[in-house]
Amino acid sequence: MNNPNERIPATVELGDRLERDLRACELQMTDFGGREAFSGPIVTFRSPGDNMQLKNIVSQPGEGHVIVVDAGGDLTGAMLGDNMAARAARNGWSGLVVNGAVRDRHALGDIPIGIRALGLNPRRSRKDGEGEQNVTVAFGGVEFGPGEFLIADADGIVVLPSKPDELGLTG
Repeated sequence: MNNPNERIPATVELGDRLERDLRACELQMTDFGGREAFSGPIVTFRSPGDNMQLKNIVSQPGEGHVIVVDAGGDLTGAMLGDNMAARAARNGWSGLVVNGAVRDRHALGDIPIGIRALGLNPRRSRKDGEGEQNVTVAFGGVEFGPGEFLIADADGIVVLPSKPDELGLTG
């Protein structure tokens, strides 16, 4: 998990400091998780509506990382529900950003993990095992690279090449 004593700047602070150089996701994603603000190094997963490999990812130790899921904006089935979100939280993931749908809205809000997604669908995703892990994904005008650093709060989602303190952006 993230160090609770580590100061992560708010996205608006970064916007003020970096101005047009800020890599801010332009999609207006909805907050579904029990944590409004979250941050961490990025792990990526890309699949057109199939979450079987994502189940394996959330079962691994998260160590404060954020999973960025690119489902291509597909809203025909949920990439994540309450069971997977609870498993991710138990395994130490900081949050998930889903370019697609989730389900179990009310239950997700009780789970101590950050979740941003495009929308909701009660239908489950496909289970064919399709997808790619740890590849650069792009949506909302931003590229999300494995190992880069994501910060999400009530004002948006930003991506930095590394931790804010390593870039001199804290303090």
